[in-house]
Amino acid sequence: MTDWIIQTISDLGYLGIFLVMLAESIFPPIPSELIIPFAGFAAANGQLDFFGVLAAATVGAVVGMLPWYFAGRLFGLDRVRWLADRYGRLLTMNADEIDVAVGFFRRFGPIIVLFGRLMPIVRTLISIPAGLARMPLPVFLLASTTGALIWNTILTLAGYVLHEHYELVEVVLDPLSYIVLAGVVLLYLFRVITWKPAKKPTTPTP
Repeated sequence: MTDWIIQTISDLGYLGIFLVMLAESIFPPIPSELIIPFAGFAAANGQLDFFGVLAAATVGAVVGMLPWYFAGRLFGLDRVRWLADRYGRLLTMNADEIDVAVGFFRRFGPIIVLFGRLMPIVRTLISIPAGLARMPLPVFLLASTTGALIWNTILTLAGYVLHEHYELVEVVLDPLSYIVLAGVVLLYLFRVITWKPAKKPTTPTP
């Protein structure tokens, strides 16, 4: 994967950065921790422009989040509530808890999306509840763009400063991905064990 990322950016430049970041937003296993520092290294060598790297990476990341956002909107909250009552133990939430979570998300959604973009794995998944909560698209785009720009600036600067040692960024940040993943798995298992059905069953909306 590393060779493919480097080759794509080397061959296609800003378009390559856009495409790889687009894929990273849709498929979490592709690491932005390697994509952007290498682009920052290329900018330090004069092959790319620093701000051009930021623009291409941020636009690619935001466009890649949209499919998950629209999937959440199209699937709909009513269907998720019905599924939670029927397969709640697998989803780890019942319909009542989903209502609480959606209410919380509707209140603090922009902040959650912004900071979620700074966390591995979460940066992709956070788009789904944003869609389910029917967060206004302009608000979602603003929060997503701000979070992605902050993250991409950090990684681009790291690659720019480290030059040919840009891969050290991945070495430092990669363990964070495993920590977050382990935390998600442990939380999921805990929720499976402690899950209880909602007080009132729900019916799906046709």
